[in-house]
Amino acid sequence: MNHIKIVADSTADLSEEQIEKYSIKVVPLTVIFGSESFADGVDLSAEEFYQKLTSGQDLPKTTQPSPEAFRQAYEEVAGKDDVILSIHISGKLSGTLNSVEVASGMVESKIVPVDTKTASQGIGRSVLVAAEAVRREMSLENTLTVVNKSIDRTFSIFAVDTLEFLQRNGRIGKAASLLGSLLQIRPILYADPDGMVAPYDKVRGRSQVIPSLVNAALKHVNPDQPVDLSVVHTGAEDNAHELLEALQSKYDISDLHIGMVGPAIGAHIGPGAVGLMIQPSFDTLLNLSP
Repeated sequence: MNHIKIVADSTADLSEEQIEKYSIKVVPLTVIFGSESFADGVDLSAEEFYQKLTSGQDLPKTTQPSPEAFRQAYEEVAGKDDVILSIHISGKLSGTLNSVEVASGMVESKIVPVDTKTASQGIGRSVLVAAEAVRREMSLENTLTVVNKSIDRTFSIFAVDTLEFLQRNGRIGKAASLLGSLLQIRPILYADPDGMVAPYDKVRGRSQVIPSLVNAALKHVNPDQPVDLSVVHTGAEDNAHELLEALQSKYDISDLHIGMVGPAIGAHIGPGAVGLMIQPSFDTLLNLSP
C-alpha cells in the first residue's frame, strides 16, 4: 500500500485545527500590497489582511507559489517511495497547478495533482476528505475515488458586497454579466462545474442574501443525509453566524467549520462577503456511486 501524504495551498483556508489534526502541509501564496509582500497566512493573518484592505489605498494582488516552494514542501513531507496528493485551487482561477506540474518533475516522490475546481474551504473540504481517507488507510485508488466524489458534490456559493475586487483582479469570469446592474443588488456567485466564478443569483438588499444562499444549498445538497459544512466570511462575522443558524435548522451537520476567508482569496472578493461550502459527509460519500 502506498504511503500517502497531503499537500494543499493556502487558498484552501484550512484552520490550524484542521491542518494539525491531519498533518497537512500547506504551501502559501504571496499577497502583495504595493511594495510589500507577505506569505499568505504566515506573514499576514486574515484579521491583519482585512484591516490593511479597508484602511489602505493599495489594492492587493496575489501570486502563486513557485515550483521551488512546492519542491521544498514535497521533499519535507515525503520520501521517494511516498505518494503525494497535491490538492489545489481551480486551475481556471490560479496558476498554482502549473507550479505543481513543474515541481512534480523535480522530486522523486510520485505527485498526484488534484484540481478541486473551486476555492477557499471548497478546496478545504476535498483536502479533508483526502486526509480522512488516508487516516483510514484507504488505498490510493480508493482515496482518489472518494476525493473525486467530494469535488463533484461540493457546492461552493457566496455573496459579495461588491464586484470591484473580482473585476480589478481579473477573476470575475462569467460573473461579468452582473456588472451594470448593481444598484442595491447583491450578487450571489458560485464555483461552477468548470471551475470558474459564475453568477448564481441576484437579490435586492442584504436581507435576501441569507435565504438565497440557503435555498441554493438545499437545491444542490440533499438535506436528508448528513453533510460536512463550512461557513466563511470576509469580515462579516454576524452574517456568517446568521447563515450558520439557518443551515443548522435544515441539515444534520457531521463536520462544521466557520471562519474567515484568508488573504489570498479575500484579495479577490473583498470585504463583507459571506459564503458556504457544503457536501455529503465522508461516510455518505463512500456509499455514493462515482
